[in-house]
Amino acid sequence: MAELEPLNPADGKAMYLTQRESEVSESTRKAHDYRLKHFVRWCELENIDNLNELTARTIFEYRQWRKRDGDLNQVSLKTQLSTLKIFLRFCESIDAVEDGLSEKMMIPTLAEGEDTREGMLEAEQAQALLSHLDKFEYASTKHALVTVLWHTSCRIGGLHSLDIGDFDAESQSLSFEHRPDTGTSLKNGVSGERIVALSAEVTTILKDYIETNHPKVEDEYGREPLFATAGGRWHKSNIRQRVYAVTRPCYYTGECPHERDLDLCEANSYDQASKCPSSNPPHDIRRGSITHYLKDDVPTGAISDRANVSAKIMERHYNQMSDKEKMEQRREFFD
Repeated sequence: MAELEPLNPADGKAMYLTQRESEVSESTRKAHDYRLKHFVRWCELENIDNLNELTARTIFEYRQWRKRDGDLNQVSLKTQLSTLKIFLRFCESIDAVEDGLSEKMMIPTLAEGEDTREGMLEAEQAQALLSHLDKFEYASTKHALVTVLWHTSCRIGGLHSLDIGDFDAESQSLSFEHRPDTGTSLKNGVSGERIVALSAEVTTILKDYIETNHPKVEDEYGREPLFATAGGRWHKSNIRQRVYAVTRPCYYTGECPHERDLDLCEANSYDQASKCPSSNPPHDIRRGSITHYLKDDVPTGAISDRANVSAKIMERHYNQMSDKEKMEQRREFFD
């Protein structure tokens, strides 16, 4: 058995993230960075400045602490501990922790279906929001943003990657391209590249948005981002904030389903919109859009190619139809 070599937890994390750069997408690397920062923080609290000191007992103590500290459910706890397990395997490979430590970790077991997330923007809500934008904020940035998210079922990374040049009004299409060397990437890399067809209505909205409300700027790479401010391409955090803001029911219906006083509501501001119980992150729009297409009997293969998601993942994580709705959809094949 090799002799262990001292390694500070923060330095070990940095080495791990560097090693993973060529193996995973940037979004995955950032997710691992976020999850492991809590482990490094715990090591600091426990005065553990050398990974050599870790044992199965200390890892168990971290598990208990992290669950309390983050008030994590089983799904989140499993995700964070699974990342820690991968990190410990890396540490084993560089003689920073004892061999086999990662295998001694206890990862939570989830009940069937517990790892699926059900939050989504319902089709009726999406249509109400789009109708509001079409009537009161036509061709605005918000209008174009929600229109693209709903009609293309794209991920936030895909939206972030779009340039004006990716929009072809003549062929009524949007191209999603993986361009990590110039600041944007797709979740599945080159395999996530695709051209998505647009309806005449969506094409007109995007054309009018670009002509009348686009800030006409370039990013630091000389590209013309489709969604931008005067300072350049939107960050993903900007996209999330805008989506949370416009998906609050009070924004597009004028009414609060929670019977709150809008003048006193903590979520009644752009920066705090995510605190609204009924607001949605961008991924909820993707999930709602895919479910809407499934209910509309669009072939699974067509949705899979358009949204860049496998049929298996789509059924497990995106298809939010009830069992009865699925039964009714199958009925036409057996009547």
